[in-house]
Amino acid sequence: VGETGRVGGFNRRMIGHGALAEKALMPVLPPQSEFPYTIRIVSETMASNGSSSMGSACASSLALMDAGVPIQTPVAGIASGLMMESKEKYALLTDIQGPEDEHGDMDFKVAGTRTGITAIQMDVKVNAVPLKILREALEKARRARLQILDVMEKEIAAPRPEISPYAPKILTMLIKPDQIGMVIGSGGKVINEIREKTSTEIEIEDDGTVYITGFGTGPGEAKKIIEGITKEYRRGERAEGVVVKIVDFGAFVRLGSNTEGLVHISEISGTRIASVRDVLKEGQIVPVVVKDIKDGKISLSIKEADPHFINR
Repeated sequence: VGETGRVGGFNRRMIGHGALAEKALMPVLPPQSEFPYTIRIVSETMASNGSSSMGSACASSLALMDAGVPIQTPVAGIASGLMMESKEKYALLTDIQGPEDEHGDMDFKVAGTRTGITAIQMDVKVNAVPLKILREALEKARRARLQILDVMEKEIAAPRPEISPYAPKILTMLIKPDQIGMVIGSGGKVINEIREKTSTEIEIEDDGTVYITGFGTGPGEAKKIIEGITKEYRRGERAEGVVVKIVDFGAFVRLGSNTEGLVHISEISGTRIASVRDVLKEGQIVPVVVKDIKDGKISLSIKEADPHFINR
């Protein structure tokens, strides 16, 4: 807050107002699994003649949406005041300024969305505030909050679909803990190859959470590679694979980047073939169906995927 005072760190007022604004915004922030970024908001109040915490809540909502942070809904806040002579003779004030705060009997801050309150704080200078007055104050604060949200949403109604192009893109995915070694590889060979190929940074937690950071299309490409490495195929699943080795009794086909299965000679065609090499060649892309999985070994079938494939 840009007010006259000693030069130094934050004072109690700054800390308290910042904590209130933060509390108002926390309920609408996305979970870490959806938005794994550290969020830091700096609210610089150039003049203090009203509620800096409620102003910060409104401005921070706009800033978050403008930055592409997928908050659930905007938050706005308002400070209400009270001049009370008795339970029957009083006046409620909306959006109080400095003198009204100083000479009034109540500073009542309420922040929230269109559907509810996310933060509330009240300072009073009287022994008690009747419930009737509190109900009126909350209703006035609700109406004021909706009016402020109308103004805010005319400028930006929802978070931008993408974060700033100057910010790194962070993607998350979850793999099984026993698949971590597959992604890392011996001595980090696999993960380092992915990093180099996609120009990304990749971190893997012990629970299998993978964080991929980079710019442009790199994170998406890295995620696709990891999905290929960790994909677990199921019986009956259709896929395309590359013939990597031909033997007398069939052909080995690579699925994705880390899985191989055998197409037995009897599963290549519906008609008898004399030699696998007569109909298939290494490097050829073939359609397959996962016929069976036993003891980690995958049996594939070309004829079930496309009975006429080798005759084309």
